[in-house]
Parts: sequence; structure tokens; C-alpha cells
Amino acid sequence: MSDGIDLNDLKKRMDGAITSLTKDLGGLRTGRASAALLDPVMVDAYGQKMPLNQVSNINAPEPKLITVQIWDKSMVGPVEKAVREAGLGLNPVVDGQNLRIPLPDLNEERRKELVKVAKGYAEDAKVAIRHVRRDAMETLKKAEKDKEIGQDEARGSSDKVQKMTDDMVTEVDKVLGTKEAEIMQV
Repeated sequence: MSDGIDLNDLKKRMDGAITSLTKDLGGLRTGRASAALLDPVMVDAYGQKMPLNQVSNINAPEPKLITVQIWDKSMVGPVEKAVREAGLGLNPVVDGQNLRIPLPDLNEERRKELVKVAKGYAEDAKVAIRHVRRDAMETLKKAEKDKEIGQDEARGSSDKVQKMTDDMVTEVDKVLGTKEAEIMQV
């Protein structure tokens, strides 16, 4: 605990947001089917939101097709609805207890949609980073108010936290820019 907050812990938490962003962006396809494409899909299952991979097996047997084998027959409808409403532009076809999800060709319009999805993921990461900053700032204010640290220490630490936040937001923008270029490449 240096200057009222642990900067290493803050960095680790902010790095977690970037790791999550990288994982989410990895699921956005750029030309080939991938089971990871459905990782962000959450299903209303058994009274709570669950990741799709906890109620089914997901495979990509062909370059333009993803199959979802749903374990519980009663979950077919909710899984289909979750995939449709995930904002990925996918249109699943129900085949008994399986979903067949043909991937549309990547035309210019589809590429722009994927970029919008990627920007949404990036914004979520930035929000997570800002939440970490907010928590750190509140901790500093409380420590200053409780006279655990002085005003100069609090100001110095808050400057460090803000610099770390700015660096992480820049990193998010860099990761997004790379993915955007990959998606728009024909």
C-alpha cells in the first residue's frame, strides 16, 4: 500500500479489462467460422444469465458454419433467441436440439457492423478501466479524509492513477485500431 492505494493491484485490474477486450475481439470473425464468435452470447437459462458454452457444445465444422448442440431440449428456444439478439448479425436455424448458424459473407456492410460490435467491446473495456479509476479515487479521498495520507500524497497518487488510466485507454484504442484494420481488410 503506497500512498494510500496499491498501484500494482490497479494495473492488474485494468489489464484484466484489456485481456477481456482481446478475448472478445478474438471472437469477431474476419473470414472464418470460430466457436469463439459465440463467447459473448449470454442465455437466459434456469432463471439467470449464463454463457452459451455452459448450456451447449459449440463447433465450427466448416469455414462458413457454426453448430451449437444444446444439452437441454427446453433451452433450444432461449439459445436461438440469445444468438439472434447478440448483435452479431447471425441467423440460426433450428435442427432438433441443434442450431446451425451459417455465417454471412463479409460484404462492406457486414464489415461495418462488425466494426460497430468491436467498438462496443472497446467501450465496455474503457468503462471497466474507468470503474477501477473511480474506486481508486474514492479510496484516496477516504484515506485523505481519515487523515491516513496527506493532501499532497493524495494529489500525487491521483495523478498516477489518472496517468495509468490514460495509458490503458490508449492501449484499448490501439487494440481496437488493429482489429478494425483486420476486419476492414478485403
